Amino acid sequence: MRIAFLTTDDPLYLPTLFDRVLLLHAENSSVFVVPPLYKGQTTLSAARRYQQTFGSWATARLALRTIGAKVERRSIARTCRRHGVPCEAVGDVNDPAFIDRLASEGVDLIVSVSCPQIFQPPLIALPRLGCLNVHGAILPSYRGVMPSFWMLANGEQQAGVSIFYVNNEIDAGELCGQAVFPIRSGESLDAFLRRSKVVAAELLLDVLRLVEKGRVRRRPLDLSEGSYYSWPDKADVARLKAAGHSLW
Repeated sequence: MRIAFLTTDDPLYLPTLFDRVLLLHAENSSVFVVPPLYKGQTTLSAARRYQQTFGSWATARLALRTIGAKVERRSIARTCRRHGVPCEAVGDVNDPAFIDRLASEGVDLIVSVSCPQIFQPPLIALPRLGCLNVHGAILPSYRGVMPSFWMLANGEQQAGVSIFYVNNEIDAGELCGQAVFPIRSGESLDAFLRRSKVVAAELLLDVLRLVEKGRVRRRPLDLSEGSYYSWPDKADVARLKAAGHSLW
């Protein structure tokens, strides 16, 4: 089973996930990393939006943590090298040239891990075993962006990770794996994200095992029962803090 992982350049949380997953799936795997930007964003506009929402202190803390991770040489690329897995930067996962390349390499399964780009039909239809997405919430609830933030801001007592087969809608398709775990009182968003990625890694390994054996079970997500969230504002940040949580 040849797997192409599509992810984003995050040195804080994702190296831990890939270290665990590639330990068992280094052979016949490749990792492609896109910039951590949404459609139409630049690095400057993304930083400005973060600062406007979370404040200067949180922005400085994020910058220092990111710089520290790079100084310590923590990255997805370094994790891949440690496991002997090819890792390459890609600008657009929907580029026809990139899709042709995946086809020529005989990719059987695509796995999206925090990839911020919306997959178009040609990419979704490419792999014979389908296209999976790892989402940090109990779908169909908390579709959209930053589900971890929203679960803490809404005072939820439990969280989860879902893996589903991608279709042409956002965070929709057929669910094939889900894990639920408790949210700790007073837990920071940073600590929660770290814990969530460990849960996600183990769930992904379980799903990949089932896919490989042809035993994965799929059920459609009922979006009428779920919820969707977009980028938060300052009032939402205040709600997260009022619920007893912090960003860092």
